[in-house]
Amino acid sequence: MPYALSNRVKLYYEETGKGYPIIFVHEFGSDLREWEQQLRFFAREYRCIAYNARGYTPSDVPDRPEDYGFEHSVDDIANLMKGLNIKEAHIIGLSMGAYASLVFGIRYPKMAKSLVIAGVGSGAMPEDRESFYKMANETADVFLNEGSKSAARIIGHSGSRIQLLNKDPRGWNEFMNHLSEHSEKGSALTMQQYQALRPSLMDFEKEFKKMNTPVLLALGDEDELCLEINIYLKRKISTAGLWICPKTGHAINLEEPLEFNSIVSKFLSTVERGKWTSRAIESLKDIK
Repeated sequence: MPYALSNRVKLYYEETGKGYPIIFVHEFGSDLREWEQQLRFFAREYRCIAYNARGYTPSDVPDRPEDYGFEHSVDDIANLMKGLNIKEAHIIGLSMGAYASLVFGIRYPKMAKSLVIAGVGSGAMPEDRESFYKMANETADVFLNEGSKSAARIIGHSGSRIQLLNKDPRGWNEFMNHLSEHSEKGSALTMQQYQALRPSLMDFEKEFKKMNTPVLLALGDEDELCLEINIYLKRKISTAGLWICPKTGHAINLEEPLEFNSIVSKFLSTVERGKWTSRAIESLKDIK
């Protein structure tokens, strides 16, 4: 199996297609398998690489808590690209993977041709910080004490996941089966060290104002914990566009794969033609 090395941790990846590279960065509840509908679509014209984050087998599952956290995940994207001799790529991330991708755009701007940031920002708003921290640690306890199957049942029936069940029961069952296979230790440490401890996106406001990388923000209108922070990001990142998909929850790429693939494809094409520009200054005059 192919692996890339990142700070002594082996990351399993899969690659398909030829052309300009796209790196897919998965969310907490998923692994690279949940990008399958995107890999099949974009591999027609692009070199597509999806990988499992640290803590997600067959990638390494480190024992030390200090080997987890958002900064490691940001560096993992860069080290994967370096290991594959990729100098620049489109980066597509969902939720936890979107957070890492967005910070990657700040820390490694020359390596990001564009950023697709989907379902980012749970727990970012000030009023949500305490409850999100508590939820993350409680979820970690479930993984450790009750196992991945029990944790999957809780996550899969949450308020922003039930939409997938209602739209696509077979897809939801597949998502649940994959989630129930995740490493208890890896998932718990990811929750405790990454999800619970990551800074609010608002802490990066100065960096967002300086960004000039093309950004597509994508989310479902029923992804309640992410709605307000995405409007905030749209206002702070001058090169950001915001797409909100109606009647859709957190796993937007699974719930609405045709729309997601179409919108992202148009975005990538616009970027490659040099037509994705910064927001016109005149459009900001009504913002106080």
